[in-house]
Amino acid sequence: MTVIAVTIAGSDSGGGAGIQADLKTFSALGVYGASVITALTAQNTRGVQAIHDVPAEFVARQIDSVFTDLRVGAVKIGMLSRPDVIHAVADGLARHGQGIPVVLDPVMVATSGDRLIADEAVAVLRERLLPRVDLVTPNLPEAAVLLGEGGGADGAGMANRLLALGARAVLVKGGHGTGPESVDHLATAGGPAIRLSAPRVSTRNTHGTGCTLSAAIAAFLARGMPLPAAVSAAKDYLTAALGAADRLAIGGGHGPVHHFYALWEEGA
Repeated sequence: MTVIAVTIAGSDSGGGAGIQADLKTFSALGVYGASVITALTAQNTRGVQAIHDVPAEFVARQIDSVFTDLRVGAVKIGMLSRPDVIHAVADGLARHGQGIPVVLDPVMVATSGDRLIADEAVAVLRERLLPRVDLVTPNLPEAAVLLGEGGGADGAGMANRLLALGARAVLVKGGHGTGPESVDHLATAGGPAIRLSAPRVSTRNTHGTGCTLSAAIAAFLARGMPLPAAVSAAKDYLTAALGAADRLAIGGGHGPVHHFYALWEEGA
């Protein structure tokens, strides 16, 4: 049976993040990808020039179309910029998502620094989706926003505090930290946070890293992996994609990671 994952996220016209990064990740990991587009961005490696939100009712129609026909094995959620779209996604998951693993990447700021979510949407995201999904994957600044705290580097503590807000499992990513290692912290109910580390890759081509990691976790969950193993395998995939990113020459800003590093010839 063909393994299928769905991404519910925004489109990146430059191809490095969002829906495009998710579908590339699914394909690289042997999973068929379907999509529900929540927003269109005029975007490239230098930044986000414009955002066009998809109406909430059309987001709902996309969800119904996909889930009533495809046998979905996992869901990844990315950019949800407005409260009504968040409600539409939460309602769609209530209709169709029972028993399907859901990974939420709370996309708030692009690699370029451009804001991707309205301030009033943060509380709705926290209240409607945080308790509904199986895993939420904020980076350090996003975790601080969800918690209503100042910035910090206490990934394990943030993960546990997000669990206390109702999340089922939390992966606080350490890519915004410093030091020779990039350290993530996975917290689940009933156990201490798990520390996952990898060598920090020196490259400016980091566009779409959060999208890629969460999509990879969803792909491995769709393939039947338990959550800790899926997170670990996804981190390994992202680290390798970052390590090969400089083989690509895309744009003049923050280029994408190399999703197909294992499939394209060296130098391509």
